[in-house]
Amino acid sequence: MSGLFITFEGGDGSGKSTQAQLLSTWLTDAGHTVVRSREPGGTELGLELREMVLHRRGHIAPRAEALIYAADRAQNIATKVRPAVERGEIVIQDRYLDSSVAYQGAGRVLDADEVRGISLWAAEEFMPDLTILLDLDETIGRERLDEARTKYDRLEAEERDFHARVRASYLDLAAAEPARFLLLNATDSIESIAAAVRARVATLLSSL
Repeated sequence: MSGLFITFEGGDGSGKSTQAQLLSTWLTDAGHTVVRSREPGGTELGLELREMVLHRRGHIAPRAEALIYAADRAQNIATKVRPAVERGEIVIQDRYLDSSVAYQGAGRVLDADEVRGISLWAAEEFMPDLTILLDLDETIGRERLDEARTKYDRLEAEERDFHARVRASYLDLAAAEPARFLLLNATDSIESIAAAVRARVATLLSSL
């Protein structure tokens, strides 16, 4: 049996968590077994790494940051995601290796190919069947965050130029792999985005 691995990507404030929950509910109601995960923090070890990389006070070198994310990814894929997919379940995950390429590669100005290579090694080349990219102007993303919270993690707190580089990187990734990515405008209504996601996922399900 083989299930599906679906990831949600996008800048901060793009609505990934909302859409992941809507998709999870739709699939569960249809009788599918759904496993939710996130990076960082999808496993017990990942929660410790998440606290370290997103909330630790003080400087973390960009390469160290990239390696912490890779460690989280290795644990998540080996112990949670791959076993679930092999059982025939559907994994819906908030962020994956594309986030590392965008945030640590473009955002931290590291070599994107090297960051991707580290992530692929950590994940044993395991790739999503579908990646949903919710594209959002970084200024709108910050406005949404300002409305939702008063405290930011290390990445959310970065300057606008950082988030502009992240967005541009995401769009480049989607353009390079159109078969894997579903690119959607995050300013569209929640329901219209959810409908587009369901339509694409239904196509994947029909081929299983």
